[in-house]
Amino acid sequence: MRRVRYHQNGGPEVLRLEETDVPRPGPGELLIRTEAVGVTLPVVRKVRGGGLPLPASLGGEVAGEVVATGPDVTGFAVGDRVTGICFADGYADYSLLHTTMTSPVPGGATVTDAVALVRCGLVARGAYAAARPTPGESVLVTGAASAAGHLAVQLAKELGDGRVVAAVSSAAADAKAAFLRDLGADHVITYDELAQEPADRWGGPVDIVLDAVGGELLSPAVAALAPGGRLVAYSSGGGTIEAYDLLVGAKSVTGFQMALLARNHPELMERWRLELWELFAAGRLRPRVHAELPLEDAAKAHEIIESRLNLGKVILRPA
Repeated sequence: MRRVRYHQNGGPEVLRLEETDVPRPGPGELLIRTEAVGVTLPVVRKVRGGGLPLPASLGGEVAGEVVATGPDVTGFAVGDRVTGICFADGYADYSLLHTTMTSPVPGGATVTDAVALVRCGLVARGAYAAARPTPGESVLVTGAASAAGHLAVQLAKELGDGRVVAAVSSAAADAKAAFLRDLGADHVITYDELAQEPADRWGGPVDIVLDAVGGELLSPAVAALAPGGRLVAYSSGGGTIEAYDLLVGAKSVTGFQMALLARNHPELMERWRLELWELFAAGRLRPRVHAELPLEDAAKAHEIIESRLNLGKVILRPA
């Protein structure tokens, strides 16, 4: 089978398509014929310098058909359509998924729908829940045109029904604005406007910020909060916040990590997963795909993510 690995850290140019044997599933594992792979910013950052032993393969969110099962597997069978998270050889013709990280793809949905919706939808849903929202509260979403961000915009509108402000990078800002307004955003602003313009220009300070960017954007994001407002940080971009900036407005910051929640509260994750599929089936949550590329174009997929030009999900299609 084919798989993508990298032998040194760097940009998209270090990705290599290689031939290797098809893996065999171990206890509790499923072997799937990989039909769709979600390309994520955290994976792109690992290639740049994530500290993994080299050479390394790329994990991530995958979807496809079960072609073999390992010992002790229950609840899944050959021929099932599934999606899940794998930690190695995700960019490949065949991938291994542990049953604890796998869920079925319902009828009426495609593998592309699954990869665009489930993991990023759970991140968006979890980050929104971490803010302890109440109906009608206003929400600002950074990284709003990204795979998780565009779902967060929709979920904030759907579940909270308050004002939603979408913040985006200046790259392709006009296209992002049209894209996000179509998904329900009330205002779309650039990061420069977030940092430099008064909040009244886009409706006033907000009750909640869902931050997927971090870094230098954290301070203006905190400044955009109304007194008592809450910021949820769920990015891998780092950054620091001055304690005084929180004190003066009785503001708070919460970190959200999906892996921790999945380990400690799997029943909550399953409830949210079902909720996402119900909203999708009803046409009230629309995962968007920016590009579908063949496996051999993995470098191009990473270039799109690094350029910040994507409107929604970037997907590789091995099959």
